[in-house]
Amino acid sequence: MKLSYKEAGVDIDTGNKLVDEIKPIVKKTNRPGVVSGIGGFGGLFDLKKSGYVDPILVAATDGVGTKLTLAVEMENYSTIGQDLVAMCVNDLICQGAEPLFFLDYFATGKLDIDTGKEIISSISKACIEANCALIGGETAEMPGVYQNNDFDLAGFAVGAVERNKKFPQKIKVGDKLLAFPSSGIHSNGFSLVRKVLENSGLTWTDTAPFCDDLLGNIFLRPTKIYVQDILSLLKNNLIKGAAHITGGGLTENIPRIIDDNLGVVIDKSTWSLKEEFRWLKSTADLDESEMFKTFNCGIGMIIIVSSELLSETEKFLRNKDVNTFQIGEITGNGELIYTGTQS
Repeated sequence: MKLSYKEAGVDIDTGNKLVDEIKPIVKKTNRPGVVSGIGGFGGLFDLKKSGYVDPILVAATDGVGTKLTLAVEMENYSTIGQDLVAMCVNDLICQGAEPLFFLDYFATGKLDIDTGKEIISSISKACIEANCALIGGETAEMPGVYQNNDFDLAGFAVGAVERNKKFPQKIKVGDKLLAFPSSGIHSNGFSLVRKVLENSGLTWTDTAPFCDDLLGNIFLRPTKIYVQDILSLLKNNLIKGAAHITGGGLTENIPRIIDDNLGVVIDKSTWSLKEEFRWLKSTADLDESEMFKTFNCGIGMIIIVSSELLSETEKFLRNKDVNTFQIGEITGNGELIYTGTQS
């Protein structure tokens, strides 16, 4: 019996057609330093043309996790690419690095051009927001590994920071913590979210018990990109460090940027839980410690500011219409402690 690759489930022509359709979309992400377009064996980037003098390269990789299953069930692929980009570039900026270029990996059982184009368009739009060029990627059709409409996404970002600007920088006792609100649950904790949903008897297409929108729409809100805000603070020498609040929540991510002999005190009374977090907590009867170790609980990024520059930093952010709030400070006890009562 004569066979072909297409009959085995992989259509090379469809993959080529997708590449042709996304080329003009990807081209919009170009920035100084881009040498080649997509389609080659590798993406080329000229670091000299980005204006760096003594740079250190910083790399980050991540995925979107089981939030992908929500996108599939809702048949909404318009924001999942932003989640992918944000998870990577928000990590880069915590090293003080400006994102320069991004590559994506998109694997599926059977390639659908419209779905692929929607996902890549979302990735490209997010790259533009982060001023990060999409210079390459891989689309893999893998029948037998992925079933029905299932797919997976992975992202890879590379950035640069001048050697004397890398984070964190001499964080000490008395430094303050400023919090940037999240846009929602972002892209962490979805295995638990899905279990909560299952136990509640609801589906993603049901109206949320706490508002008039669908549960699926609320939890699909894309991860916020903090790159430009943090870069502007870095360029004005206003901050000492930043922590992206992803897997592990506040409890595990803040200690990643401070010395072992330093601690943190966080005042929970300084912000209120958003409705979706309240629903998760009450529906699953989650302990507060579990909440703070699993979800961002409404905070997507933390910056460390010296007490002497706190007022100037807050004024700088207000002038840019950026909302932040002070949630705590650095201590010398080597522990992370929560105080206050959350409303």
